[in-house]
Amino acid sequence: MSRVLIIGYGNPLRSDDGVGWRAAEELENRLSDRGVEIITCHQLTPELADKVSGSTAVFFVDSQREGVPGAVTCSRVAPQALPGPFSHQLSPGAVLGLAQELYGRTPAAFTFSVCGERFEIGETLSQRVTENLPNLVAQMAAMACAPGNDLPTKQEA
Repeated sequence: MSRVLIIGYGNPLRSDDGVGWRAAEELENRLSDRGVEIITCHQLTPELADKVSGSTAVFFVDSQREGVPGAVTCSRVAPQALPGPFSHQLSPGAVLGLAQELYGRTPAAFTFSVCGERFEIGETLSQRVTENLPNLVAQMAAMACAPGNDLPTKQEA
């Protein structure tokens, strides 16, 4: 069982939508020896429920479109029911709900988001997202290394 699972998701070929992947890459360099598992994917799928259920905490990291470009937010995630019987793309809450339904276990979970500015085709993050990537990575690293999973219920930066 991994202590913390970090899932960076989005499309790394759509500018700021790739911030989840970039944060995951940075965290891989910082946390590879800390019992933290880091994965990247384009979208959240039902197959992730197994890995999520086997962790003590899970962090979902992605971009968002609403808000001030570059702003970093962290919020606790609650399990939710699946949106339909044939869904291939899930919300973080639906992945947690599926982990509970299939495996009887739901870890503490948080979403980390950076408000994007550009989502057109390209591999480069906007200046505001690039400037705030170190803040995002530092917040996630601090929480992942918190003694005894001393994780807050809500945080904004």
